[in-house]
Amino acid sequence: MKDQPALVLDFGGVISRTLFETHLMSEKALGLPEGYLTWQGPFSVDQDTLWQSMQNDEISERDYWLFRAKEVGQMIGENWTTMQQFVQAARGDDVMAVIRTEFLTTLEVAKKEGYKLAILSNELDLFYGKTFRKQCPFLKDFDLIIDATYTEILKPDPRAYELITEGLGVKAEQCIFVDDQLRNIQGAEAVGMQTVHFNVMQPDESYELALKLLAQKGNKLD
Repeated sequence: MKDQPALVLDFGGVISRTLFETHLMSEKALGLPEGYLTWQGPFSVDQDTLWQSMQNDEISERDYWLFRAKEVGQMIGENWTTMQQFVQAARGDDVMAVIRTEFLTTLEVAKKEGYKLAILSNELDLFYGKTFRKQCPFLKDFDLIIDATYTEILKPDPRAYELITEGLGVKAEQCIFVDDQLRNIQGAEAVGMQTVHFNVMQPDESYELALKLLAQKGNKLD
């Protein structure tokens, strides 16, 4: 194992803006009136009882988004049975419009510093579709992408994080893992990774913290 700092990112919510943040874009793409989509997840927890159920582990994250996909599909007369159908219809052709600028800035810094880069996602291709990756030129900068769409090992299963350490050839303690879901953060900490619980309402601060922690690990190795 190499003592090289590694930045490990979730995709949805961390690299891309959440669907809660892009309601206006979705409404326009779907031909819905402005303000028609009212569920707000972490941006208004009290008003989204389904999100509360997911946070309480009463339903899975996949269950939450499948319900929303079916709900929105019915609004426009579509019988959607997958999250992918919803995402592809709602986000249109301009994929980079939903990528966080804070992520792109962080990526450039991480590349310059020579950190290892990885994505650990539970639903990358499941939610976004295979063609989505082709529209994300920044993905070529990652050393490793682990997607549970194919491995069927979902965070916070310890084996998901082990796929990262084994694939990158680094120790768990050299990884800074960034995710917006607490259960996944706790899973990473259980295997020895240092973490940043990503705040979708303050993405700049979360990325700044991740870079600070990476720099500290790098300095310890000098």
